[in-house]
Amino acid sequence: MLRSEIQNPHGDRLRAEAELIGPATVRGAIFRVSHYSGYRPTPEGSVQGELYRLADPASLLKGLDAYEGAEYVRIQVPVQAGAVETDALAWIYQYSYQPAADTRIESGDFCKP
Repeated sequence: MLRSEIQNPHGDRLRAEAELIGPATVRGAIFRVSHYSGYRPTPEGSVQGELYRLADPASLLKGLDAYEGAEYVRIQVPVQAGAVETDALAWIYQYSYQPAADTRIESGDFCKP
């Protein structure tokens, strides 16, 4: 997940071309795949991230799709922004493989395992 705490060119582009709404939560699980994370909708849990409003979704998502590559598929999931539950959907990149159970980040927060 591209988080504001993590510096890389694609995260920098996201921050430059989108508005940070704030902290957000989705249902699912987050795993440490290598030096990066992998989101999966199961097992049940809560994954912490950030919600952005995209000014030009087509252009930005095309670049992010290329960055994430074949290991990830972009899907829409219900999102909770801060303490406010909404029916809103957000794009998230789902890891294409099921990681080993022992690589799950139990806190749900890749930046604070």
